[in-house]
Amino acid sequence: MHIELQSNGRGQLSRRGVLQLSGAAVAATTLMALPATTIAAGQGSANWDKVFPKSSRVDHRKVSFKSRYGITLSADLYLPRDRRAGRLPGLAISGPFGAVKEQSSGLYAQTMAERGFAAIAFDPSYTGESGGAPRNVASPDINTEDFSAAVDYLGLQSFVDRERIGVIGICGWGGMALNAAAVDKRVKAVVAVTMYDMTRVMSKGYNDSVTLEERTRTLEQLSRQRWQDAERGAPAYGPSMNELKGDEAQFLVDYHEYYKTPRGFHPRAVNSNASWTVTNPLSFMNMPLLTYIREIAPRPMLLIHGEKAHSRYFSETAFAAAAEPKELVIIPGANHVDLYDRKDKIPFDRIAAFFSRSL
Repeated sequence: MHIELQSNGRGQLSRRGVLQLSGAAVAATTLMALPATTIAAGQGSANWDKVFPKSSRVDHRKVSFKSRYGITLSADLYLPRDRRAGRLPGLAISGPFGAVKEQSSGLYAQTMAERGFAAIAFDPSYTGESGGAPRNVASPDINTEDFSAAVDYLGLQSFVDRERIGVIGICGWGGMALNAAAVDKRVKAVVAVTMYDMTRVMSKGYNDSVTLEERTRTLEQLSRQRWQDAERGAPAYGPSMNELKGDEAQFLVDYHEYYKTPRGFHPRAVNSNASWTVTNPLSFMNMPLLTYIREIAPRPMLLIHGEKAHSRYFSETAFAAAAEPKELVIIPGANHVDLYDRKDKIPFDRIAAFFSRSL
């Protein structure tokens, strides 16, 4: 079911913006060694260190669990304070790509706990307070596994009904959530919000604009960067994320407004305070995430995107490729970043209703 709530208008990127901002192009033009500045894994904080207010209707505690690869993941568990006897439906939540659980995913988890769910927001492997070295690297395989490890954790809790577990992925972790739902049949329903397919954007650029020649040059550079990293014994990092130099596309300005201002800044977030390894795109450029999206069915899928989001085409093409039951909801006037934290735009009631009938 495709639900179009308003007009079909959307912002368009210039050719310069497309090439400047593709994951492949960024990697190819930032081959420099800068230190990552995120706080080391394991330095958990017992204080409220989120970018959103704490809810009086929710109980919160920090938890951890291991993935199938032996990496310890750090998470925040949110439970409804006024909960009835019996087991709760569970939700595993992560994203955006380069964010931490103290940002958008934590807001989603706390808000869903207010609506009666046991929800965890977790830091993906190699980022935030989760384990893994080197720091600030991502993998379509390992990060898909992160979702399944969170499902492992939820299913072992006495207060969670393991037959009623869903996942929510935001931005780049929307694609990971869809991939996890396809392979992990314990996931009974999936929501992807303001979704990026990171393998598509890193291998093909925005709007699939990167040519084979450009892709080949990038892979040549990244392949040779591996020798430099191996010789140094440590990976090179790109420049700090989301710094503005002027004349950027509007959605980069939107990212800056969230990650680099009090609205969403967090010292452990790659997107706020650090950078990815230069070779980070390699595995994404050779492993399409959504190959098996049709295998999510017959379990239901809900895709949510902003009408004005530059990334809207990711959800639209994923929706077209998926099998029923499926829903696509377009939020009037919303851009990509609005669905990170704007509670007046994020359709939390609709998400809760979706999971209530699906789990």
